[in-house]
Amino acid sequence: MKAAYIEKFGTPDVIKVGTLPDPVAGPGQVVVDVAAASINGADWKVAAGEYKQVNFPVILGRDFSGTVSSVGAGVTDLKVGDEVFGVLETGRDGTYCEKLAVGAAVVAKKPASLSHVDATALALIGLTAICAVEESLKLQKGETILIQGGAGGVAGFAIQLAKHLGARVIATGGDDRRLAIVKQNGADEVVNYRTADFVAAVKELTGGKGADVIYDPVGGEVLEKSMRAAAYGARLLVVGFTSGGPSRLMSNHVLIKGLTVMGVRAGETLLRQPHMGYSYEELPKLAALGVMRPNISHRFPMDRVADAFRALLDRQVVGKAVIEM
Repeated sequence: MKAAYIEKFGTPDVIKVGTLPDPVAGPGQVVVDVAAASINGADWKVAAGEYKQVNFPVILGRDFSGTVSSVGAGVTDLKVGDEVFGVLETGRDGTYCEKLAVGAAVVAKKPASLSHVDATALALIGLTAICAVEESLKLQKGETILIQGGAGGVAGFAIQLAKHLGARVIATGGDDRRLAIVKQNGADEVVNYRTADFVAAVKELTGGKGADVIYDPVGGEVLEKSMRAAAYGARLLVVGFTSGGPSRLMSNHVLIKGLTVMGVRAGETLLRQPHMGYSYEELPKLAALGVMRPNISHRFPMDRVADAFRALLDRQVVGKAVIEM
């Protein structure tokens, strides 16, 4: 099969596209002929060497959509020909490939109303948004949520879901052009954290109280300031650290403000909390209602995976970039 993979860590130039052996469905697995997979920030962290526990060659990619081509022993709810989508189990090889062996437990049937491109754009980041906003944060109607990095893929879905749940959304970003899209996506207020003090802005917008809930995929200095923008008793969710690395957690703010700090990774959550499988059913329903609308700014063939990552790193992508096989 054709696949995009790395044999060493580095820049997008280390990504190769070549031929690797076809996978075989083991017990409890299916093989999926992949039609589309999306570009995620976590995929780049693998290629750049931030996740060291890998065995080369490493196929990149976390989510997928395609058609079941073979079924392993013990699989009863999927059959050859089913159109499916899903998120790869943690620690498994990736999805930028023509054929993928994956556990049936993390595969869901794709509704006919969703294209393969839309389904993969929804898969990882849509599930992450549901795990974050509904399951972890338990966002309530009338609460104010501060969503950092609002132009990101998961953040975009988090904004849409938060508005659906009746919350007030303040979103931040570092580019006015991208923030205009964030506003169109449903945010009530937007703040450019490069040109304005978002802590002061949030306090002003909330009458001095601060945000009830904070969703932070950025980390670094932004996470530290997020804690200052939090209301007493606020819930703060760490979704990632796109700023480049882990952040310092200021325990004095946690103590003084009575904060609850949580973290979420969709793949790990689904693996450890099987009841969250309901998210796979909820995603298509929310998409059909127009609540979760994929914003796909770039599409690339597999031969141009390196270009897709360059677009991501150059901050050209708003929402998602997708690889079509």
